[in-house]
Amino acid sequence: MKHFKLTTGALLLSTALANSAFAATELAMWYHGAGNEVESAIINQIITDFNNSQSDYTIALESFPQGAYNDAVQAAALAGNLPDIIDVDGPVMPGWAWAGYIAPLPIDEAEFADFLPGTKGIWNGTLYSIGLWDAAVALYARQSTLDELGLRKPTLDAPWTKDEFMAALDAAKASGKYDYALDLGTAWTGEWFPYAFSPFLQSFGGDMIDRASYSTAEGALNGDAALEFGAWWQGLFTGGYAQATQDGADRDTGFNTSKYAFSWNGNWAAIPTLEQVNDVVFLPAPDLGNGSKIGAASWQFGVTTTSKHPDGAAAFIKFATQDKYLAAFSDGIGLIPSTASAAAMTKNYSSGGALEVFYGLSEAQALVRPVTPGYAVVAKVFEKALADIANGADVADTLDAAVDEIDADIAKNNGYSK
Repeated sequence: MKHFKLTTGALLLSTALANSAFAATELAMWYHGAGNEVESAIINQIITDFNNSQSDYTIALESFPQGAYNDAVQAAALAGNLPDIIDVDGPVMPGWAWAGYIAPLPIDEAEFADFLPGTKGIWNGTLYSIGLWDAAVALYARQSTLDELGLRKPTLDAPWTKDEFMAALDAAKASGKYDYALDLGTAWTGEWFPYAFSPFLQSFGGDMIDRASYSTAEGALNGDAALEFGAWWQGLFTGGYAQATQDGADRDTGFNTSKYAFSWNGNWAAIPTLEQVNDVVFLPAPDLGNGSKIGAASWQFGVTTTSKHPDGAAAFIKFATQDKYLAAFSDGIGLIPSTASAAAMTKNYSSGGALEVFYGLSEAQALVRPVTPGYAVVAKVFEKALADIANGADVADTLDAAVDEIDADIAKNNGYSK
């Protein structure tokens, strides 16, 4: 009996050691979607599927409210406590790469050849992050409004010109049926301004910064094209087409309740609108002189520089970018799937789907925000400049001051060189 007990004990010890030797390595992952039940359910399902698909790694998720997420990552970076995998908002990525939070993604960029351009987080020619979805903005209208006002329905291949767009606003204003011709969503602040409105500036031929060098905003934000844009932007408010100050409830429901003839809004708001407006149409951005432009780049996954298992982190990210998961996110939260093959699997973005147009807009018109670590400052300066101009500030003086502020930040950070 003693011999049997000794043998049994030895076997148990041997088994425990073997299990310990082959235990899956835990990878920590942080995510910004706490509080969104649908989004959380999808990301947790992907993690469960990945954990069950192999025995080398297991993902441990910690979710944060979106409003607190960036601060949490920055605090963890300073403390040296970053997880293995993080998600990052597309325009923020260059700043985190420059600061040393995230590493180049250890996945061949060719793996994502079919992904929409806006879903690829590329800085200095290197892929740092990849997104499972993108977002796009369109001009919401009613077909009945277009018909009543005698307006041509613009298409991706033949968008409205600036003159046609202004004629449409004039017609809506003259009809007397609407509180305002155009809902720009000025109730939303922060990232909405550079994401939604800098494409107008770019369509005029200007930009928030000189993208050839990323060393100055001079000429881009205060050159002739930018001055023309600024005068046009101010005229939308002084001409009574749109509101410089808007109530949040009007932004949420104003188009659906016919306060506005047109609304500049994202695909994330399309489903509720479809449920309330039976003849809504989603129109491409107008061409204001240098092509139609809309914003691009949403949340993306990356691997931190402190991860001791970057190959495992990359394996999870590659696993998560399967079409079936891209389609699940799209069906769940309404955003644009990263690939055409995933779009074909969805209810709304497949051929003939109610939101199919947004995939085409993202593919043809989308332009990422300036890919620079200084973007956070650029965005805030641009937002303030546009708000001031909308409220009557001198266009040239305001844009010159914005250039000075952006250039001072670039100089302070030695050009954001590595």
